[in-house]
Amino acid sequence: MKLAKFLPFAYASMLAMPVLAQSVATEVQRDVNQQKRIEAGLQTGVLTTREAARLEKEEARISRTEANALSDGKLNSQERRRIARMENRASRDISAQAHDDQAGNTNSVSSQRMQADVARNIHQQERIEAGIKDGSLTNREVGRLERGESRIDGREAAAGRDGHVGVREQARIQRNENRESNHIHRQRHDRQQRG
Repeated sequence: MKLAKFLPFAYASMLAMPVLAQSVATEVQRDVNQQKRIEAGLQTGVLTTREAARLEKEEARISRTEANALSDGKLNSQERRRIARMENRASRDISAQAHDDQAGNTNSVSSQRMQADVARNIHQQERIEAGIKDGSLTNREVGRLERGESRIDGREAAAGRDGHVGVREQARIQRNENRESNHIHRQRHDRQQRG
């Protein structure tokens, strides 16, 4: 009798897990898409290095919000809505910056450095997304990785704030990206699996 009462709840919780995983994957996929748009803007010259830096600062806030939301391993509907609003605002800001009268020099060393850093962001976010999809990352692990991505985005924003990304700034960013890449690898290959 007690088992019969428990089974509907157990079944419902099993159904909720893939929905939660899908929700987290959707958030990370939006991060990937926004980063690709920033990279494309830099490559085509519709974004300056300074504009890209401002957009990276916004992406850092989004990643930090995702990390905070996932710190308990769950993403509730209120957190999901807040992140979606932030992503929507970032999307509008990318579009506005891409369609203003400023033009970036795609061949400048600074733009090339920012493009390389943003391309690396895309790759790291895609690895996180793959970990969600294959079940090798738990939501808490995703949250910790998003916090690391937030720090990197923040450093990119600081580096390009003046419109110029220097050699030392990029080297520091690359060291942080390497550290985060190793962290992603370790988290994806540990014994923790999505439940």
